[in-house]
Amino acid sequence: MELIKDLPDRLLFAVPKKGRLHTSCLSLLEGADIQFHRKSRLDIALVKNLPIALVFLPAGDIAKFVGEGNVDLGITGQDMVAEAEAEDKVTEILELGFGKCRLCVQVPVKGGATKAEDLVGKRIATSFEGISAKFFREIDAKAAAATGEEKKTELVFVSGSVEAACALGLADGIVDLVESGETMQAAGLHDIETILSSQAVLIASKKPSHPDLVQTIAGRIKGVIAAQKYVYINYNVERQHLKEASIITPGRQAPTVSPLENPEWVAVSSMVLKNNVAQTMDDLEAIGARDILLFAIQNCRV
Repeated sequence: MELIKDLPDRLLFAVPKKGRLHTSCLSLLEGADIQFHRKSRLDIALVKNLPIALVFLPAGDIAKFVGEGNVDLGITGQDMVAEAEAEDKVTEILELGFGKCRLCVQVPVKGGATKAEDLVGKRIATSFEGISAKFFREIDAKAAAATGEEKKTELVFVSGSVEAACALGLADGIVDLVESGETMQAAGLHDIETILSSQAVLIASKKPSHPDLVQTIAGRIKGVIAAQKYVYINYNVERQHLKEASIITPGRQAPTVSPLENPEWVAVSSMVLKNNVAQTMDDLEAIGARDILLFAIQNCRV
């Protein structure tokens, strides 16, 4: 990390060094044409085609480093930003659409608790101490106001395998992330309250050293995300059905319409949502569209 001191002319961009966000981050960087080679065991990689240095950090530390201005840009989870109490210290530029999960209060299915208030005065295991402490302080205060009896919920820090805490007798409930829910169910748990929903985000320092470059990177990443959501469709349709076709494929602004040698027909091109493209093609075929072609979009600016 001593190398960072020798990089005053480069934007420092923090990305998760491992974990659930790491692989998706690497794909995003590749799509944004951020070219680098990370040497084995090194947590810094110099970008070849831009004045950027990538800094590989634990996802839980990135919000703090960005918030304190130690690095200019970072990718981490919204849950990590909240846990670091950095919401007011960083600028959230863009939601990235991956790493989606919920931070939930979970209890044993056979335990009898049905709401967070049932855990007042009991033990809660979590690796999210900051968020959990704030959440249960409010729960404890409401319970004390209602009953006149003060009970403090005890938090037990566990760095990993939090879902095992109840079965091992360490806690009465846990606060942990839920993605598919398979791990939770396998541990005999169910969630009784969602504290927050989270996904990966691009965050920036309030005072980045290279603000223009931050905007450039943000624009590239927005393009990659848009390209993942859309495909490009091209088809021929009779001019008399153009209005119907334009409703089916309105595009981002409007479809591109080009004349054909046959004046009764036109060629139409448009961006359409990938997750609905089969229905779009069916609808176009139903109004007589022909030669319907789909093209993948590698990157774009929208």
